[in-house]
Amino acid sequence: MTTPRRTGPSPAIVILIAGALSVLAFLGILLLQGPDLAAQLQSVVDSFFPPAAVTEQGREIRNLYDIVFWVGAVIFFLVEGLIIFAVIRYWRRPGKSADLPPQTHGNNLLEVVWTIIPLAIVLALFVISWQTLNTVDARSANPDVSVRAIAARFQWTFEYLKPDGETVEFTQLSPEMVVPVNETIHLKLRSPDVNHAFYVPEFLFKRDVIPGQDNNFDFVADQTGTYRGQCAELCGAQHWAMQFTVRVVERAEYDAWFAEQRAAAQATPAPSASPGAPSGPQIDLAAANIAFDKATLEAPADTPFTINFENNDAGIPHNVEIRDADGVSLFKGEIFNGVDSRLYAIPALPAGDYTFICTVHPNMTGTLSVR
Repeated sequence: MTTPRRTGPSPAIVILIAGALSVLAFLGILLLQGPDLAAQLQSVVDSFFPPAAVTEQGREIRNLYDIVFWVGAVIFFLVEGLIIFAVIRYWRRPGKSADLPPQTHGNNLLEVVWTIIPLAIVLALFVISWQTLNTVDARSANPDVSVRAIAARFQWTFEYLKPDGETVEFTQLSPEMVVPVNETIHLKLRSPDVNHAFYVPEFLFKRDVIPGQDNNFDFVADQTGTYRGQCAELCGAQHWAMQFTVRVVERAEYDAWFAEQRAAAQATPAPSASPGAPSGPQIDLAAANIAFDKATLEAPADTPFTINFENNDAGIPHNVEIRDADGVSLFKGEIFNGVDSRLYAIPALPAGDYTFICTVHPNMTGTLSVR
């Protein structure tokens, strides 16, 4: 009895059909997402790479990433190509002998080649990685600006230092670090409680913030703009709230901002409004666990009023800021650490809906209805 000969498409045809169907499915998904196919393809390509770097050090990291990526891509396609070639070339075809082809045991030349080439690749990557690491970790003896970033559960504060690198000029309680463009910034990282991490995606850089050990690094931002940062180390229940921004501005704008902040820090604080004599109607508002206790507030139109704000988060700064529908700030209350309270005297507002928000933690927000 003879075994019936198996018939069917060759493996080469199967592979080609599978590849074509995969490409068509991929293009179909892109078309469903939008009409601009070129933009969709570009977004797919961009997804393989980190964000565009906005610092000199970040560009060094991006250059290293590109080299490692393309070396890995070449090796991947070479290996996968050889696998596909072997599958097609040595597929057992009907009618061919089932005997194994001649077997080779050991080949000195091949063994030397596949040992030397990977070793050379690893050594080359080691050298360029070491050079990049030295560039990124290099520190200037005379930085243009020195800042100490303090990460404490659950907020960031920034201390601007004098040229000695230790004495504090003023403290920025709002989670925004303002720096001049194209100048060397020396950043010290400090934590009084648990491990945190300083991470700005556009810097292509993350550095741990460890209690009892200050970490330091320099960076030069060469593009103006505002860049979002966050704590990248799980540090507790409100880890998600540890966000900040880095605003890079021209030197003239930075000097004006710096002078304003220093003058405010040196000025004698104005006395708080007396709880016994509030200005107009009083509205109670509190903060706890990095959240306001109310989502909506109501106030009379064209009449000054007072917000009695209680910050019940120990050691965490909060305030109340009021913005109009376009996001323009109409009132910004003093930022202060809890547990404490303030009376905010709010000027008369025309009828409409406004947003009240914590400047330090923008996720804390609600609606103020003025009628």
